[in-house]
Amino acid sequence: MDTEKLNSTWTDICNQIKSYDNIDKTQISAFFSRLQPQAMSDGYLMLTADNDFIKSWIERNYVEYIKQALEDLYRIPYTVNIAVDFQLEQEEGTEITSRPSSPPLKPNNKISEEENEGNFTPSSLSTPILTSVAKTPPSYEEKELLPTSSLTFENFVIGDSNRTAYYMAVAVAETPGKSHLNPLFIYGKSGLGKTHLLRAIQNYLHETFPALKTVYVDSIQLINEYTEASMAHDKEKSSFKNFKTRYEEADVLLIDDVQSLQGKKQTLDIVFQIFNTLVNQGKQVVLSADRAPKNIDIDERYQSRFNSGGTFDIQPPEIETKLGIVRKFIEEYKINENQSNFNIPNEIQVFIAESSGSNIRELKSAVTTVIYQMTFFNKPNIELFEVQKILENHFSGGSSKRLTVADIQKEVEGFYKISHSDLIGKKRTRNIIYARQIGIYLCREMLDLPYADIGKNFNRDHSTVMYSYDNVSTKMKENRELREELETLRQLIKES
Repeated sequence: MDTEKLNSTWTDICNQIKSYDNIDKTQISAFFSRLQPQAMSDGYLMLTADNDFIKSWIERNYVEYIKQALEDLYRIPYTVNIAVDFQLEQEEGTEITSRPSSPPLKPNNKISEEENEGNFTPSSLSTPILTSVAKTPPSYEEKELLPTSSLTFENFVIGDSNRTAYYMAVAVAETPGKSHLNPLFIYGKSGLGKTHLLRAIQNYLHETFPALKTVYVDSIQLINEYTEASMAHDKEKSSFKNFKTRYEEADVLLIDDVQSLQGKKQTLDIVFQIFNTLVNQGKQVVLSADRAPKNIDIDERYQSRFNSGGTFDIQPPEIETKLGIVRKFIEEYKINENQSNFNIPNEIQVFIAESSGSNIRELKSAVTTVIYQMTFFNKPNIELFEVQKILENHFSGGSSKRLTVADIQKEVEGFYKISHSDLIGKKRTRNIIYARQIGIYLCREMLDLPYADIGKNFNRDHSTVMYSYDNVSTKMKENRELREELETLRQLIKES
């Protein structure tokens, strides 16, 4: 992102914060003027403050508002990192009245206007805008956030958690339209690589079968397009037809994040019509979501059709896969920046992999932060304790998160839509007993508490807790859906 765009984006963020209730606009103007945006990509924003006091004050009082503004503006969660530019702090009497301009970095790949339409996808970390700092930060971007031409099968790190989904995506890309994989439905929590696989299919087809018309669309963009076409219909009768024709003429249609269609009945009906038209003609449809079709709150006939081809999940990555992603990310930086001698110490790589949760974007932004510290702040020999300090508030989940019984109970109650009093009370309806046993099982697995201690939190005795745990343990061995349900709950608990 070039300096002008970065500055404009930062202004938009500040204005968004000022629009919130209970915000003192004069404080925002006074303190935020002491922050400089340094780098931004999807899910990541790097700021510098001119002294440690400003950094600490912003982190204590306003960093959550910055994250909220980013999510409100760009519809995805962000990690916000604030560092102190000590060189600027030491420049006595220096007052920044405007930010100097600097030439934008040349992106490694170009992205077409059509691919980028309606999406905020900055192409790289920005060139630094502080004249007091001579060294350039890495012009690198997380793989998921690179222009879509870098989202290829070759760049996808394969592990036990995603292997099946990967091979099914490759199979569809090589021979689109085969009935047993039409539609192909890939699901898993946010940040696990679903979009990467859809874009990899798209890129493979563009290169291998250029005559095929391949269309990728995010569900939010699809909803917006449908809304605009409907609003324009009275004035321009062809608007709605043009909207539908674009997708019905596709040879391969990839729709990302279809769970966003929940509650959008009219859009969903149109998607269903387009879906049926394409599949009946032997054309390929690929869908992704953050949950299995049966767990999307839509009409059963839609669930059935979405699930009628091949449905495959991506599980949270194991440590080995996360470490592979870290290492591949570093290698790509070295190639892109022509820094063959650059490396991050192995113990720091392992720390990042072990501390991160399931979200790959979060993992990659942690690596970006470390690269930034080593290059921009000239710390090539950075040590583990420094990285631990830098990233102490970075990870939303991971091994360092301290969980309680209450954390688990809250997520179980929300997932199964029951009250806390029902969960720990005497009611014995089937759905409540089921949720209660799941909660007890997760407490035992995730907290490793004695049965008696768990029982106190559920108002149950030792033998009842033991039975509940054993019952779930037995059933999950033969019930794949239960295993998926438990894994989904684990991630919700870790990321809460």
